[in-house]
Amino acid sequence: MPTAVLAKRLLSEEARALRTRLERLKPFSLTMPMVMAAAISPSAMDAIERHMTLARRNMNALVGWFLGWLSSSEGHRAAASEAQRRFALVRLRFNSILSQFEIFGDVLTHRSQHETGVWVAGLDDVAADALALPGYYQPPEVVCYVDRGHGAAIRRARTRLPGGEESPVAIIRVPRERMVGSGVASSLVHEVGHQAAALLDLPYSLRAVLRRTSSQAPNDFSWRYFDRTISEVIADFWSIARVGIAATIGLIAVVSLPRAFVFAIDLEDPHPFPWIRVKLSCAMGDALFPHPQWAALARAWEALYPLDGLDEPRRELIGQLQARIPSFARLLVDHRPKALRGRSLSEALAVEERQPARLSALFHVLQTTPSRLRDVRPTLAFAVIGQARADGLIAPEEESQLIGNLLTYWATRSALAFSASCAVLPSMRVRQFVN
Repeated sequence: MPTAVLAKRLLSEEARALRTRLERLKPFSLTMPMVMAAAISPSAMDAIERHMTLARRNMNALVGWFLGWLSSSEGHRAAASEAQRRFALVRLRFNSILSQFEIFGDVLTHRSQHETGVWVAGLDDVAADALALPGYYQPPEVVCYVDRGHGAAIRRARTRLPGGEESPVAIIRVPRERMVGSGVASSLVHEVGHQAAALLDLPYSLRAVLRRTSSQAPNDFSWRYFDRTISEVIADFWSIARVGIAATIGLIAVVSLPRAFVFAIDLEDPHPFPWIRVKLSCAMGDALFPHPQWAALARAWEALYPLDGLDEPRRELIGQLQARIPSFARLLVDHRPKALRGRSLSEALAVEERQPARLSALFHVLQTTPSRLRDVRPTLAFAVIGQARADGLIAPEEESQLIGNLLTYWATRSALAFSASCAVLPSMRVRQFVN
């Protein structure tokens, strides 16, 4: 057999093999066992299934195009190297679809784990509440999953998946070590803050303000540093606005690392270095919810990581940043982006209901009827529990039990609400035979 013919036959057979493997990528609805309460929302599942169905269809068409070209007169005349070049592009596309499948598979796999799956579904409810801002944007569906690792992460809706398509939902990875306590809300709502900031175009509007401020003080490095890290800072701001001091305490738990890492200053990193990030969090909390607790928490952080022993350049840089932090925090609270149509961030986020005194009072009321806590907004419930933890009114063991129960309740409530809404519709199994 001529070498070119053999080479092209190998490519043809491998392309057909790709098609058989593609056919084995079944809809998630057929492959993911989970109790009803652990399932993602029907609209999120529909968006994911539609996305993957279209991806499989397009991939199948691409394989068909390649096989058609290979058997055409042009394909017969082409060099084996040209056929290989075209097949390599087909294979890259196939692998990108597999990557997309694994991304969504990760979201669903842990839903089958006893108890954890239901808790993750409850986090979906918390995320949806944290993202809700009626009148300013239409929020995308948010789905969560648990994975190993130290920090949370988000793949925002409508950002690029492997292969170039846009993700139909926002996907948030929550580290397993955050499950479950009020600290999980800190990580979760921070990631939600990235999605909200993108919907409101906050990094762009804030950078415009910061660069104007920086131009008026060209020798002050602080404003350039805040410009560099604004995407992460605004996500922290969103978390504080939604869950109060639970956000800062949760942040401290995440960044309590060996001293060398806490003071590792990388001016190219979009994340503020941990020491200053906690100080920023305390300052933003005090600007949103004035209370002595923030200064006390900042002093506790300084006691955990004193500046003693740092070299002079780092001490000088930290001093410059600390001097500007109060002004920067106030700038964030009062910022009025076009997307909010004249309202400030603090006004749009309705922070008055999460003032520490109100949260403490609400906790005392709810102690007499604990079941009422599950009927308030999920982020407000986390804010109440986080404030009680900060006030020393609830132990970590009790907190974990309470939050686990709340997540289970919210997940079950959502599942039953969906079932009830479907119950008023004619059965699909009946309709397909009647029509």
